[in-house]
Amino acid sequence: MEDTQKVTLFEQTPISKAVMQLSVPTVLSSLVMVIYNLADTYFVGILNDSIQNAAVTLAAPALLAFNAVTNLFGVGSSSMMSRALGRKDHEMVRRSSAFGFYCTLFAGMLFSLSYTILKAPAMTVLGATDLTEAATAEYLKWTVSCGAVPAMLNVVMAYLVRAEGESLHASIGTMSGCLLNIILDPIFILPWGLNMGAAGAGCATFLSNCVACCYFFVLIFLKRKHTYVCINPKKLSRNKAILLGVCGVGIPASIQNLLNVTGMTILNNFTAEYKADAVAAMGITQKVNMVPVYVALGISQGIMPLISYNYASGNHKRMKETLFFSLKMSLSFLTGATLLYFAGAGPIIRMFMDNENVVAYGTRFLRGFCLGLPFLCMDFVAVGVFQATGMGREALIFAIMRKIVLEIPAIYLLNYLFPLYGLAYAQLAAEVVLATAAVVVLVKLFQRLERQSGRKNLQKAEE
Repeated sequence: MEDTQKVTLFEQTPISKAVMQLSVPTVLSSLVMVIYNLADTYFVGILNDSIQNAAVTLAAPALLAFNAVTNLFGVGSSSMMSRALGRKDHEMVRRSSAFGFYCTLFAGMLFSLSYTILKAPAMTVLGATDLTEAATAEYLKWTVSCGAVPAMLNVVMAYLVRAEGESLHASIGTMSGCLLNIILDPIFILPWGLNMGAAGAGCATFLSNCVACCYFFVLIFLKRKHTYVCINPKKLSRNKAILLGVCGVGIPASIQNLLNVTGMTILNNFTAEYKADAVAAMGITQKVNMVPVYVALGISQGIMPLISYNYASGNHKRMKETLFFSLKMSLSFLTGATLLYFAGAGPIIRMFMDNENVVAYGTRFLRGFCLGLPFLCMDFVAVGVFQATGMGREALIFAIMRKIVLEIPAIYLLNYLFPLYGLAYAQLAAEVVLATAAVVVLVKLFQRLERQSGRKNLQKAEE
């Protein structure tokens, strides 16, 4: 089975058109995902109850930890699949997708069980106090105890579908769940509906993720004769090449996310010292800041199949053009977002909670966070290239640099020098250094690829 449309997209379609075709649906689904995350904050904020809003904020690291699993098996399997497609090894594509699916299913069940058993110490780690613990636990009951499996599976299946160029279907599946969540949120959260508060936000999230999973199951079944994505348990194997290939890319991506969770937890614990209004403001700021971050992430994820395919097939010129075009897109958007956020920080925060203390805190937080956005795009695109080309070591080094070497120490130092408000500038300090490092590493990567291409051309000429 050879899908000529996929080959044309990866090998012949003009770069600008190919990047837009792969990235735009991914960016749109990322934006919808951000809006659905903001929906929880917005509708809980309507209650004007700092405790309920703080519960959603404190629970965020636990949900972000899902990404450690989805990055491990989603990023790892999709990179393996796209490189196998570039080599025309279609059986490897099928086995890689089955491996990613079933490992995610098992990990989701394990995550859910572990949290349910260890709920009490988990509350302490997340920074919940006697005041916020009950609301936080109710939110996590739905999103983690009940919802870990569908939340992880729908993201990983989107990665698997996107790996062979079906970016639109991957985005539709993700967006279907997000849009349903936005519809269900007010019904479950607000007094005129079920009046469940933060617990209602968690219940809506659980149901919407189940619907997204159903979409992907139906899609894979209907396209079973025209897709290499396979969830047949017979294709699950302990093939060493698949295990090493998936883990070589996926483990650094997973560690990167676990470090993100660690950084967010530390940030929330520092903020929690300043009571519920500061925690609510930090939560709103982080979610507002995620809008441009998810756009940049969507672009870097969208181009990964194109980068992987052309890297494996030896078309390094097309790979390089893809990188430069996506960088222009990402940098232009993030610079515009920075200007908008810095100028309109106060009104933006007030949209989510009309509380003078929360707005005052949030305005200063958002202005600090947004300054790191233009530098973030270079870091994201570089890590996307590392993941796409199987450069797991470089991706891991960047993850460690971002959190352990740069951002977490900056959180401690800046909070000491400028109590509370210094926390918002830790991202800027880290991203300036990482952007510089990303440029250096990418330049060396393409110089190495050019030397390899030169040697191959010389060998062909001699033959």
